[in-house]
Parts: sequence; C-alpha cells; structure tokens
Amino acid sequence: MTDERDGKVYKTVIIGTQVWMAENLNYYDAADLNVKEKSWCFGKSDNGDSTTCDVSGRLYTWAAAMDSVGAWSTNGKGCGDGKTCTLTATVQGVCPEGWHLPSFSEWYTLFTAVGGSTPGKVLKSQTGWNSDGNGTDAFGFAALPAGLRGVRNYDVYFLHDGGYASFWSSTENSSDLAYSMLLDYISADAGLGNASKGLAFYVRCLRD
Repeated sequence: MTDERDGKVYKTVIIGTQVWMAENLNYYDAADLNVKEKSWCFGKSDNGDSTTCDVSGRLYTWAAAMDSVGAWSTNGKGCGDGKTCTLTATVQGVCPEGWHLPSFSEWYTLFTAVGGSTPGKVLKSQTGWNSDGNGTDAFGFAALPAGLRGVRNYDVYFLHDGGYASFWSSTENSSDLAYSMLLDYISADAGLGNASKGLAFYVRCLRD
C-alpha cells in the first residue's frame, strides 16, 4: 500500500476478514501541526529526526492518531486529551485514505482470527524482544518491541524498547483514557486496556 501523501510504501497482510498494515505508520509532515507537535520518533527530541521512525514507525498521541484537527477527515475532529467524543463511524484519523484507526472491537476481531488464546505469541516479531520473549509472527503482523513515549511531572521519557509494543484504537473510555492494544515480552497474550491519551503509541491502520 502506498500512502499518497508522502509516497511511503507499506507492507500489508490479510488476517481473517481484515486487511492490516504489516508495519507501523510513519507519516510526518512539518506543515501539519497535528503530527509535528504530537508525534515523535523513539528516543528523539527533534520531531524531524526519522532515524528510529524509519525502523519502527512513529509514536502518536491519541489526539494525533485520531486527527483531532480534522486535516484528513471529520470523524475524529475534536477528539483529544480532556475531551469526550461521540463517534458514529469508523475514524480515518492519521491513516491514509481508504484506511482507518481500528476500534476496540476490530482489535478483538484480530485476536479471534489468530486463535484467541495466545494472540501475542503469533502477532509478535521473531526477533528483538527481551529475555527471549520473541513471537512466531505466524500471520505476518510483525509487531516490533518498539516502546512508547510518556510524560511524568512535565518530564518526557521514552521507555520499554525491546519489551513492549502499544497501538492505539479509536475507542475511548473517558475524557482522559482511550483503549490500546498491548504486547509485552513476558506474555504470550495480548491485552486491550485503558491508557492515558497523553501517551504516545504506534498506529496500525486497517483497510476500510
């Protein structure tokens, strides 16, 4: 799949009835403040430094993932930290045209399609995970243990490189929390839990 906005080409994979990006989204535009000020490459303070993004994709806050400014679609407009959204359709968000940010239920559909009991084991990449926590990548989803970005007491931190992979959903729990999909090096399972909208996670787009 080619993102017409910047020409980047992404691998895709069919799993069950769904078509997923088989790589993390790496869309960035210095003129688009939605991603310039709310997305990062792991370990980089300069948003334009793409060294780690070229390997593992870009980290986005929930507002950036949802396209809260409505640069690409109106479905996620106004959705962000401290705000409650009422969504009536799929959310394109920061994804290319024809693709969208997966909902909670769409992540759960993926888990069911790959067997349900140990989805983490088959979704994780075969290398890179700490303490021999690698997966089998049986379905070609190739989730990398690329960490996350957070803020604590106004201090920015990057952590869990090699240990965790977190991906946003378009489903929120409250004005401050949204659901995300989490994989870790310890477990063969995969989780769908609440996370602060101010954290920065990766994005996997799902075809409409």
